Amino acid sequence: MERFYLIVSHVSALELLVPQGVKLIQLRLKDLPEAEIRRQIARARDVCAVHRCQLVVNDHWQAALDLNCGFVHLGQEDMDRADIAALRRCGVRLGLSTHDEDELDRALSHGPDYVALGPVYPTVLKKMKWAPQGLDRLSRWKNIVGATPLVAIGGLTTDRLPGVFAAGADSAAVVSDIQLAADPEARTREWLEACA
Repeated sequence: MERFYLIVSHVSALELLVPQGVKLIQLRLKDLPEAEIRRQIARARDVCAVHRCQLVVNDHWQAALDLNCGFVHLGQEDMDRADIAALRRCGVRLGLSTHDEDELDRALSHGPDYVALGPVYPTVLKKMKWAPQGLDRLSRWKNIVGATPLVAIGGLTTDRLPGVFAAGADSAAVVSDIQLAADPEARTREWLEACA
């Protein structure tokens, strides 16, 4: 699994940042009409194909299936609504969010292609009902998930990266550090270098 995992909230950011050398990106679309969601996913799929970047579609599993996207990320609530069997039948890979042991057990029961744990550190992007998980829990998760790739998310910076990887994360998912950067393209290149 790629060590650098970029998460963006609009296809325009994906179009800007994938050409910097990004090989794994999640399109996380919220509160948009269905037609616009599908337009953005289709565009993201095409841009990623050109740049040999793996696109992961957040939550919108049916659109991902319909538009022939090969990877979906689901939060815990989304697992209730998603037809995971249909995704698997179509060969769609699956990443799942976890925040506590019960959620981890549930995620692992689906045989995911990766498990995400977060927020590792305090995050400014969205209100979380979970306290920061910390590096000790990251290590504990890695012991439990074994060969399943573990994605760390939440409050990550390049300075925190060595500790995150030392604790057992296989991949670092980055949102706000790039989204809020004065120069997202330059910041993306710094992340790619740091994760190399």
